[in-house]
Amino acid sequence: MTGETKTSEPQADPSVSVVRPGEGETIVPGTTRMRVLEDGGNTQHRLAITESVLAPHTQGPPQHRHGRHDEGFYVLSGTVRFTVGDEDHDATAGTLVMVPPGTPHTFANLTDQPAVMLSTFTPDLYVQYFRDLQEVLAGGRPLTPQDNLDAMSRYATQPTADLA
Repeated sequence: MTGETKTSEPQADPSVSVVRPGEGETIVPGTTRMRVLEDGGNTQHRLAITESVLAPHTQGPPQHRHGRHDEGFYVLSGTVRFTVGDEDHDATAGTLVMVPPGTPHTFANLTDQPAVMLSTFTPDLYVQYFRDLQEVLAGGRPLTPQDNLDAMSRYATQPTADLA
């Protein structure tokens, strides 16, 4: 053994991410305003998190199934109607809805008030779907049902034709 001394200096953890109010990427696919809090870049793509504000009377996407990711929704305020297969669930503040791969689902804000929810995507791949929708809108034309289906298909997601 040599006479070397090892010192341990505190180092910043490069994996720590802090997103403050008003920060984060904003995506506006239609009547929903989404703030990306974590796009997977700090989690080795294991997890993405978004905050979404659904305007009053916002219809969600067609009922669909994800083939490769879990999706979680935590309602922060308002009421969000989740339709899972042929069952409706009205989720109010404090409600968590977890949707595993292969489960048909959709959501909507049917009320006169905005609804706010946090969404998780594990792994993170579905954040890019929302970016794709915004890109179509940024091109100056409205989203068509086919645009939505095309974007879904790029991320292992398919509409549930018998429930849509």
